[in-house]
Amino acid sequence: MEHIPVLAREAVDALEVRPAGTYVDATFGAGGHAALLLGVLGAAGRLVAFDADPAAGTRAPADPRFTLVHANFRELAARLDALGIASVDGVLFDLGVSSMQLDEGARGFSFRSPAPLDMRMDPSRGPTAAQWLDAHDEREIADAIYQYGEERASRRIARAIVALREAGTPVRDTVDLAGVVARAVRSHGKIHPATRTFQALRIAVNDELGALREGLDAALDRTVPGGRIAAISFHSLEDRIVKHTFREDPRAHAVTRKPIVAEAGEMTANPRSRSAKLRVAEKVQPC
Repeated sequence: MEHIPVLAREAVDALEVRPAGTYVDATFGAGGHAALLLGVLGAAGRLVAFDADPAAGTRAPADPRFTLVHANFRELAARLDALGIASVDGVLFDLGVSSMQLDEGARGFSFRSPAPLDMRMDPSRGPTAAQWLDAHDEREIADAIYQYGEERASRRIARAIVALREAGTPVRDTVDLAGVVARAVRSHGKIHPATRTFQALRIAVNDELGALREGLDAALDRTVPGGRIAAISFHSLEDRIVKHTFREDPRAHAVTRKPIVAEAGEMTANPRSRSAKLRVAEKVQPC
C-alpha cells in the first residue's frame, strides 16, 4: 500500500512557513510532508527530518536544504545540538505507524502477515515485542493492553499469554499473538479482535507516548517565539497529550481550539485519514 500523507496541505499551511526558516519534520516516513515543506521553503531555508526507521534513508531527497537524522524525535534537542542548530522556526509531527511499516510483514506490526513479533520502529535498538512480553508479568501486560489499546479483555489476553509462556510455548510471532487474542476476546466487533492488542504492544515497545511528551517539550523549547508546532495524531491517547500540552504549557498558545480533521474527499481517497486530528500551537514567551 502506498503511504499517503494525511492532512498534508493543512499541516504545512498551519506552520506558516518562513521561506528562509529552519524547520523540523519530526516523522519523515515516506517523505510526503517533507516534500511539501521543501516546496514552500526558499533557497536559504533548511529542513531537518527525523526517523527512527533506518529504511527511511532510501527515501531521502537529494536536496542541499535537507538533512535526515536517523533517530527518534525524542532526541530532537541533542541531535539539533550536534548539527549546530540552536533554534528552529517550526516543527511538524505525524504520529503513529506508517502504511509502509504495516505492509512490511517481517517487521511484525500487523497480524495480517506471519512474522516474528518485533514491532520496533528502529529494529537495531531495544527489546522486540516478544522479548517485552517475556520480561513483564501478567498485570503489567494487562495494564499496557488496557491503557494503550483500550481493550476491555486485557486481563484475559494477558492471562492467556502468560499461561503459554509458563507452559514453555511463549508467543513468538504475529500469528501466535493474533490467535491468543482471538480466543480470549469473546465479542468480535467490526475490527479484528487483535487490532487493539497489536496497537498497545507497539506503543509499549517503542514507548511512543513517552517519546511524544519528550518530543513536544523539545519542540517547544527550540522553536522561536512566533514559530509554530503542528501535530497529527491518530488515536485518543496521542491526541490527549498534544491537546493538553498545547493548552497547558506556558510556552504554547493553542491556535486550533478544535482539531482540524480531513474533508470528505480525503477520507474517501485515504481511509486512514478518518481518525486523524491536527492540532497547532504557536510558541510564546512564558510570563
